[in-house]
Amino acid sequence: MKLLADLQRAVDSAREVKPTPAMARRAVGLLDLTSLNDDDTEKSVAALCKRAVTPVGPVAAVCVWPRFVKGARKALKGSGVKVATVVNFPGGDADGATVAADTRAALKAGADEIDVVLPYRAFIEGARTLPLKVLHACREACGEGVVMKVILESGAFPDTDLLAWAGRDAIAAGADFLKTSTGKTTPAATLEAAALLLHTCGQAGRDAATAASYLHLAHALMGKGWAKPETFRFGASGLLDSLLAELGETPPAKAKATAEEY
Repeated sequence: MKLLADLQRAVDSAREVKPTPAMARRAVGLLDLTSLNDDDTEKSVAALCKRAVTPVGPVAAVCVWPRFVKGARKALKGSGVKVATVVNFPGGDADGATVAADTRAALKAGADEIDVVLPYRAFIEGARTLPLKVLHACREACGEGVVMKVILESGAFPDTDLLAWAGRDAIAAGADFLKTSTGKTTPAATLEAAALLLHTCGQAGRDAATAASYLHLAHALMGKGWAKPETFRFGASGLLDSLLAELGETPPAKAKATAEEY
């Protein structure tokens, strides 16, 4: 109970934080600029990649469907932006062999990072062996030097104890990052879930104001300077425009893509 009370105090404090230009600049470099829409095209992904190099520096990664990895890799060459893709997404229902094969195919196409969905429904229903097998299969397919992010779908979990257990299992299976949500369910990311997962890590569409709260939370729970591209990411692509606005910048690539696509 004390732990939950301490985390809630950290969350309440984070909600009071206001965005600043320094925070916005820092958050840009922590962003996974993502497009995982059913109607994505090579053209829309190229526009997304163009947005990834902003007037204030590059984002951490661009995350796209596996079929767009090769094109994204080409578009981002020399930018320093990583290419991420998803496996077992969004339902988390594939078996270990399928996840491993999909991971190897994505890496062959040029992916730098793999975002794998935990079989969260099975985990919530009490299974432990199957979810771990899937994550171990992905980790083995990734090999050394490839970042594996595990998406827990935190909003589906009925209680915090079970979510923390899933986070610990994911870390034990080799996760480099814990991610709250696929963005396909409601609720998606919340400060409460982020606080719990930050604590778990420590033991083992949003706006600039929200980003400030998350960064404050990371600072409060993990220490100043801990949040960097190797340890902490924002997976909300709608955040980029808000951050750039906070910095007085307008992303021309976004305006051009909008005119062309819509």
